[in-house]
Amino acid sequence: MKIHGLQKMTLLDYPGKVACTVFLGGCDMRCPFCHNAELIDGSAPAVMDEDELLAFLKKRQGLLEGVAVTGGEPLLREDLTDLAERIRAMGYPLKLDTNGMHPDRLRKMVDRGLADYVAMDIKNSPSRYAQTAGLETLDLAPIRESAALLMEGRTDYEFRTTTVAELHDGEAFREIGEWIRGAKRYFLQKFTDRDTVPFGGLHAPTDRQMAEYLDIVREYVPAAQIR
Repeated sequence: MKIHGLQKMTLLDYPGKVACTVFLGGCDMRCPFCHNAELIDGSAPAVMDEDELLAFLKKRQGLLEGVAVTGGEPLLREDLTDLAERIRAMGYPLKLDTNGMHPDRLRKMVDRGLADYVAMDIKNSPSRYAQTAGLETLDLAPIRESAALLMEGRTDYEFRTTTVAELHDGEAFREIGEWIRGAKRYFLQKFTDRDTVPFGGLHAPTDRQMAEYLDIVREYVPAAQIR
């Protein structure tokens, strides 16, 4: 497997752990606010292969406490379970980031105990999901299935929404809250513009708006927080 990026140490990507972050190329969404747009089509040059990654992890045993796998969309890779098994065999807990489009592969990871923590994006309310994902049309059934799978509680998880002024409002968060009512964790994270964001003209909500959105979702997910 080709690895398209490696952050050698992070305190942010895996809650509560000193981890590294592995970036895999390719995604089936085209979110206009994506921070990793160079990974979307999978054309970015690989920085290493799987064996080189595992050699790095072997050297960091005792220093790193976990491995976060992100993208792109990692579950596009049919061989992700093989890589996850090798990482877990080295004693590393694994955190998986996903957009929820591949519930069968997510279930396989959960069933095999390969994902110790899953962070799933909830892009927006159902009525605005396709627009927010940068797609003309979108079947929400797989995403709903992935969310329901995580809410079974068989692995640790969080839901999260990157909040963009042009794409989200209070009604959107009310719909999201109704959808994921009772979730263990839900984070609102404010959009931050960067050079790698594929579309210009997007802005972060104000702090006041973020607080209003948080109040709305806490009616449904009391543990919701702003990250």
